[in-house]
Amino acid sequence: MKIKSLEEIYLFSLPIKESEIFDFFLGASLKDKVLKIMPVQKQTHAGQRTRFKAFVAIGDYNGKCPKEVATAICGAIILAKLSIVPISKPHTVPCKVTGRCGSVLVRLIPTPRGTGIFSAPVPKKLLMMAGFDDCYTSARGYAATLGNFAKATFDAISKTYRRLYSPSLPIRNSLTTSGPKLQVWLQHRVFIQEK
Repeated sequence: MKIKSLEEIYLFSLPIKESEIFDFFLGASLKDKVLKIMPVQKQTHAGQRTRFKAFVAIGDYNGKCPKEVATAICGAIILAKLSIVPISKPHTVPCKVTGRCGSVLVRLIPTPRGTGIFSAPVPKKLLMMAGFDDCYTSARGYAATLGNFAKATFDAISKTYRRLYSPSLPIRNSLTTSGPKLQVWLQHRVFIQEK
């Protein structure tokens, strides 16, 4: 079976282990932004060793958005490509969703068309890269920590796709026209109404 689009990969929940797959399907449409570069240090016998931590966001401004933390910008971009998730297609989030990381809690609230994105700068960049045009956001906790703030926003954005239903799977209705559970429920309702 030859895979022709990313939607097929997401539909069958196939793991993506190489960032070049996204380069092949999305090509030049992926844009990346470095949100922050910060030095981190650890103490060794020879003194302090300094490394850098990079926060990078990647998106195509049309329904796909990743985010990841790594020790260098190139590594961060590769890890960000591997964490790409699909997003629902409308102009705003489908329902209220909440993302959490550390003490930061980010809530995305749907808005009418043409409202715009009302948000702090970090979630606004992530929402725009994901392709949303209208959204309210609410944040609680210590949102000054950029890493946790960005991760909580990404968690909320990735939850928007979980609300969608797969087109190939049958939709199960709890009230079907047959079945023993329905019969027991109907008998119970008739018994209550007769009282």
